[in-house]
Amino acid sequence: MAEPTPLRDLFDRWEQVWHEGRFDLVSACVCPHYIRHDEAGDRTVTREAYAAELAKLRQARPDIRIIVYDHALHGNRAWYRFTMKWTDQGEGKICTRAGLQSYRVENGKLAETWVTLQPIGSAWSDPLAQERWTSPPPMA
Repeated sequence: MAEPTPLRDLFDRWEQVWHEGRFDLVSACVCPHYIRHDEAGDRTVTREAYAAELAKLRQARPDIRIIVYDHALHGNRAWYRFTMKWTDQGEGKICTRAGLQSYRVENGKLAETWVTLQPIGSAWSDPLAQERWTSPPPMA
């Protein structure tokens, strides 16, 4: 198991926000203004507005999981290669979407992110995923 670091602790908390709906942890994870480069364009959101976005997403996809296959945490930077997986609430089918995301951290909180997502239905072909977001990648 990797040794705890402030960056690892941050992403362990961030995983709880996503997987457990722990929106009470958002203020401990995100800067007051969070710069996002994603499908919605380049934008700055308050942490409260972003928490509301996450809550709305979780309401639509209550079983969403972020499955991590590889990552790096170094200094004030992090990146993840992941697949999102959820059940479509209308049709009941399993949906997936592969992506890459990098982060810039300031004062122990998420300050800026860049997200690239593949189309719905995409997934990485790795046979094994990490146990947790900050676990070492498994050896196949």
